[in-house]
Amino acid sequence: MRHFLTLNDFSKDEIIEILNLGLQIKKEAKARDFKPYLKDQKLAMIFEKSSTRTRVSFDVGMNELGGHALFLSSNDIQIGRGEPIKDTARVISRMCDLIMARVNRHETLEELAKFSRVPVINGLSDKFHPAQLMADLMTAVECGLKIDEIKAAFVGDGNNMAHSWLMLASKLGFELRIATPNGYEPDDDIVNLAIKNAQISGAKIYLTQDVKEAVSGANVVTTDTWVSMGQEAEKEKRLKDFAGFCVDENLMKLAAPRAIFLHCLPAYRGYEVSEAVFEAHADEIFAEAENRLHAQKGVMVWLDRQRNG
Repeated sequence: MRHFLTLNDFSKDEIIEILNLGLQIKKEAKARDFKPYLKDQKLAMIFEKSSTRTRVSFDVGMNELGGHALFLSSNDIQIGRGEPIKDTARVISRMCDLIMARVNRHETLEELAKFSRVPVINGLSDKFHPAQLMADLMTAVECGLKIDEIKAAFVGDGNNMAHSWLMLASKLGFELRIATPNGYEPDDDIVNLAIKNAQISGAKIYLTQDVKEAVSGANVVTTDTWVSMGQEAEKEKRLKDFAGFCVDENLMKLAAPRAIFLHCLPAYRGYEVSEAVFEAHADEIFAEAENRLHAQKGVMVWLDRQRNG
């Protein structure tokens, strides 16, 4: 049995296999050919942190695969009231076939997975957001990019999205530049892990504080909010520290011709991205949002097949 906690747990071939499965299921869905890959299975969706895209995509996805999704906020279950995580895992995994959890701490996911009888999927943690990266990868491929030709630039906070881009690039072997303000770099242990992976995959990983250097020649430019949930008290300081890190028209001019721009949403126009750049790349951004649905269906079906294979 396999879990989906971080892309570091998967080989290049497995990531591409999951991607292609998602693309296949998407093609079928667009033809209104909804195959019941997960017929009558139950997905428990645990939310410590709220979300539009995660909630809708996993719920709709499970239904389109022939199963059922159960929404569980931390106010609904005992995980938010002192029950040990391992007990929650052992209870839910006896009643449901899959668990997706969107949590405050990555350690919560690891504890769920350790004691669960069924696959656990990371819907977001403070360390990683692998489901989003599968959607980003799907979008890049659909926009005509070959995986080994991707030159991605991540601009902004060295957060869970930056960490996930590090895992994706270092596993698949493409080039990644990350530009952050001083003091907002990705975690050292995750950077070191990416560098170790890159020695095998041939990936090129660069960290800089120069946004122009990062974006120059990139064919994928991406960013994330500067103030995530739980960081509201730091907003004013962060806005000051991130001055000059807005992806605007002048910065995008440095990217490769026909470069795509991705954003995991929600986007705060005028902060991490300008209104003009967002609207110029809206088709890509909202295709990326839709691909959460299709990429995650690929993840769920793939995990089910590993269990039953």
